[in-house]
Amino acid sequence: MSRKNMRLAFATIAAIALAVPLAACGTSDASSSSDSSKKESTSIQSTDISSVKKDDKIAAMLPKSVTEDDKLTVGMDTSYAPAEFLAEDGKTAMGFDVDLAKAMGNVFGLETEALTSNFDSIIPSVGSKYDLGISSFTITKERSKAVDFVSYLNNGNAYIVRKGNPTNVDIKNLCGKTVAVQSGTTQEDSVKKVSEQCKTNDKDAVDILSYKRMTDMTTAVVTGKADASYSGVAGNGYAVRLSDGQLEITGGNIDGALEGIVIRKGDTQTAKAVQAAVQKLIDDGTYMKILKNWGSDIGAVKTAEINPEGV
Repeated sequence: MSRKNMRLAFATIAAIALAVPLAACGTSDASSSSDSSKKESTSIQSTDISSVKKDDKIAAMLPKSVTEDDKLTVGMDTSYAPAEFLAEDGKTAMGFDVDLAKAMGNVFGLETEALTSNFDSIIPSVGSKYDLGISSFTITKERSKAVDFVSYLNNGNAYIVRKGNPTNVDIKNLCGKTVAVQSGTTQEDSVKKVSEQCKTNDKDAVDILSYKRMTDMTTAVVTGKADASYSGVAGNGYAVRLSDGQLEITGGNIDGALEGIVIRKGDTQTAKAVQAAVQKLIDDGTYMKILKNWGSDIGAVKTAEINPEGV
């Protein structure tokens, strides 16, 4: 790798140094940061959703409790790029969840107000302080007892390799390969199990490089120290998007889990309106435009569902 490319690699990767919190990678959830106002450096701009206009039929589905102030208030833990984070000014919310919320607001004919909050406090506050919660919430049976969900993303795990996969990484046969992971995550545990199976089958073990920060594991791949890295889809897609063509995802979305927009339990009107708005954005291409902008289209879904079965 030339000095010019090396410099570019570290410049772009530096932007994701704090992008994917350790706890998030282990749980598929956004994790509450000790400083949720922490600024994020990024070369990606918010998606232009100015073409999304009010849909009178869908807007009429919302109850007065949501529309009476002409605002769609959304609770977010803005510490989890690329889903939701603060721009360099420390005030402006950015990310694909933010863009989706604003696009939904346009469909409803409402101004979207993204309010920074601690992750754990969002669900209890939906229906009172917030109209909706959108903050990378994995839909679980336990959470579904307290709130309703509209699904909008399938967020799993993925492997990153250098562009063109020069070391021929096959995710079904990692024996003998060097894989970078974040320490203490479920991804690290998964790769360790693969390595043990390799040894059981009398094959070379996986050489596992464990790092505390995602920026370090991504740098290991760019510089050739590792053949691949394994982490959450959203963070990996973001890393690829910022790498200026030096990285790519291989093997697709692994062990995906649905994420959902949080709605007050039993608020059927709002749930149906949100489902209709998200589905409209999926059908007209706005949804995919937003995800592609942030490198997260690998997690795209085709259908938005209210409290999807099987979760």
